[in-house]
Amino acid sequence: MHDLSVAFVWHQHQPYYPDDVSGHNPMPWVRLHGTKDYWGMAMHLDEVPEMRATINLVPSLLTQIEAYTKQGRQDEHLRISSLPADSLSETDRVYLLDNFFMANPDQMIRPFARYRELYDQRGLGVDTAARAARRFTTRDILDLQCWNNLVWFHPLAFEKHADLAEFRAKGQHWTEDEKTWLLEKQMELLKQIIPLHRKLAKRGQVELSTTPFYHPILPLLIDKRLARQAMPHVDLPRHLEGYAQDAAAQIQRAVEYHTRVFGSRPQGMWPSEGSVAQAVIPLIADAGFQWIASDEEILTHSTDGWVARDAQGHVTHPEALYRPWRIEEGGRKLQMIFRDHALSDLIGFHYQRYDPEQAVDDMIGKLSAIHHSTAAHSSKQPALVSIILDGENCWEYYRNGGLEFLRGLYRRLAEHETIRPVRVTDQLREHPASEPLGRLFAGSWISHNYAIWIGHPTCNRAWDLLSETRNMLVDRASRKKPAAEIARAWQELYIAEGSDWFWWFDDQHSSSQDALFDELFRKHLQNVYTLLGEEPPVELLQPISPDRFQSRVYTQPTGLVDVTVDGRETYFEWINAGVYTASAARGTMSMTDAQRIEQLRFGFDRERLLLRFDVRGTINQRLADVDMLRIVFVEPTGYELLVNQPGTAQPTVQLFHNEVPLSKAGAEAASGRILEVAVTWRGLAAAADEPLHFYAELIRDGQPMERIPREGAIETFVPSPDFELMMWQA
Repeated sequence: MHDLSVAFVWHQHQPYYPDDVSGHNPMPWVRLHGTKDYWGMAMHLDEVPEMRATINLVPSLLTQIEAYTKQGRQDEHLRISSLPADSLSETDRVYLLDNFFMANPDQMIRPFARYRELYDQRGLGVDTAARAARRFTTRDILDLQCWNNLVWFHPLAFEKHADLAEFRAKGQHWTEDEKTWLLEKQMELLKQIIPLHRKLAKRGQVELSTTPFYHPILPLLIDKRLARQAMPHVDLPRHLEGYAQDAAAQIQRAVEYHTRVFGSRPQGMWPSEGSVAQAVIPLIADAGFQWIASDEEILTHSTDGWVARDAQGHVTHPEALYRPWRIEEGGRKLQMIFRDHALSDLIGFHYQRYDPEQAVDDMIGKLSAIHHSTAAHSSKQPALVSIILDGENCWEYYRNGGLEFLRGLYRRLAEHETIRPVRVTDQLREHPASEPLGRLFAGSWISHNYAIWIGHPTCNRAWDLLSETRNMLVDRASRKKPAAEIARAWQELYIAEGSDWFWWFDDQHSSSQDALFDELFRKHLQNVYTLLGEEPPVELLQPISPDRFQSRVYTQPTGLVDVTVDGRETYFEWINAGVYTASAARGTMSMTDAQRIEQLRFGFDRERLLLRFDVRGTINQRLADVDMLRIVFVEPTGYELLVNQPGTAQPTVQLFHNEVPLSKAGAEAASGRILEVAVTWRGLAAAADEPLHFYAELIRDGQPMERIPREGAIETFVPSPDFELMMWQA
């Protein structure tokens, strides 16, 4: 029996944030993820030399790292971090209080007493930054400047740098000199990222692959009508002309940049967002690539459903998923691998709620099961399991940044007798694809379509603005404008072709920085005009989707509710409730399967906290396989409300305090079209005006499978006796 080959591909990406015309960079994510994830993920591999993996590095990320480390560039967050705490203007203080808590509260804020104190003091969702600023002393500001940068260091950095660990242990009352030292330490780690990846590649441990330079959706650049293969009735932009030459330029620039930085041409490519189509094959093959990758759902639809998952999640033809395929178009050939959707999502979205050792055991167990299921079909070559996901976003949801999970997984894989971690190119060189794929389905790694990036009115408007700007550029270039100006204008256009801007225009995704993404997209298009001495059209000076920018993750209750806990959908009972609607949080990861809980309403009467959970369909359908709904109270601390078998007609409910059941909690639950839950203030020992912070989890087989909200907690207050009077006056 062959060993089972496992190829991890970590996709490391950030969009191009800087405005090179003005020199301003409004976002810190390259720098902050740099000291945590880009440095840390490489150090994890350096720690286990026997481990093999592929790291996909997008040029738009690498160029920004080099701008920090070679050109001394900074971002707005770094500028305000560097300012003396006693010299911040009112505008800078507001920025700081709006942006320096952008970290996962559960894993990156609450574990640290001083940072949690500052977080509670801020009153997010209750006060504006301007009002909260009155509560922050110079000492508070300095500690916050340090903490928000400090939590974005990878846990391995504290193991390997005693001075950094000592700095964190101090916890507060840092000096300006100490803060300067911390920011210099941050830059020191940033400078190690590219050399560290060179080192891992040179010793044959890591393969470095790439993506088209500014992360565009290649098929949509070539022909927007390709979106109709997966979405036949999709509304498309007015301008349907394709830019195959732009797609080729984005690919070729990536190859040239990668070769300059790492000293060798990349052999593999992760197409942006796993987006593929038959039409992209010649462009990628002509650039010298040997392999590309996408999601298993693309294989499912490329084989008309022959390779698929059944209702229990089992792959119908595992021997077909767990092998490379040959794809061809116009005489050009590539090899292609398809990610195991389920295993990749386990790491990206689910193992964060497991005990690390249990998560490692579960992954090894699932890989062993795949080995067993493919053994009968692998007489000619070993099965290849591809696990592909973003390498930076999920770890802020793991305890201790996922250190114990990833370290344990790598060590177990390196020592395993029958599971062999591999680099993709090595595997394909030894065991090349033998079977051709008839025709590659046009879609992405998210729901096998391009729905996130095209079809929505705001997405389509963005595409049209891009097309109009490009047409102007082509016209001016034909008039023999100076070559340097034309080259810079094309670069700005290529930046605007990146997928990330369109991601945030889609209704499925929202963050506190939606308006900034909208502004950056339009700024890059404006720059095309500015560089050519033209006046940008007025459309580029106005937000593309202005109605979205005042949205919040959840609303607060506007009055008391009068609810009968019976599981029936009664609109007026909940009209005064606060509402949380499930949507993607900050970051560019996306669950490809819809969340079970679509909406949580929360409210109160004089005696009780009341919660309502809504799903698409009925509760007994969507929660049939859920063992428990657990409601965890961060404030008041130590309380948990457990609803057993929430999908049944008569769920049972029990309140616990520090794991001790409380018999007089007044807790009740009812399930029907909706799930309603209530618990008394007396049971929670909660007094008027005290903070009330909670989140909910769906539990199956002892493990969390979904969290509401996905990060942080719903934060409100126990109503005072005059709550309704205050709300009426407001």
